[in-house]
Amino acid sequence: MSTATEDVIQSVRLSEIGQIALTVQDFQRAKDFYQNTLGMQLLFDAGTMAFFQCGSIRMMLGTSPKPVSGEGTILYFRVADIHAVHAALKGSGVQIVQEPHVAARMKSHDLWLSFFTDPDGNTLALMCEIGRTQPAENGQ
Repeated sequence: MSTATEDVIQSVRLSEIGQIALTVQDFQRAKDFYQNTLGMQLLFDAGTMAFFQCGSIRMMLGTSPKPVSGEGTILYFRVADIHAVHAALKGSGVQIVQEPHVAARMKSHDLWLSFFTDPDGNTLALMCEIGRTQPAENGQ
């Protein structure tokens, strides 16, 4: 017979992200980057935290007394035209880590990715699914 705690643990099915948090060193610089360079909608500020709307997910920027490593969580922003958005970011002086490239070939589309960093070294990515008219190689 299982305990109530075991029943709850077995019934947990996490399926939707409601918020993502990024730790930054320079709050004002990061807020400006996400709001003005990336054009994200600022929802509200709360002290040294800023909240942005990312589709159905809320993103929080906040400071930490610990140094930021720039490694870990990667936010993937879905875009309709990866080449145009990449060019605009590059033209704005954003540090590009990897140019747009095909990451996976599917039967109906190719998954394109491009990586860049924010002012604190956090890795961010663009992702775009581009439809294909011919079957992918190797039946994929």
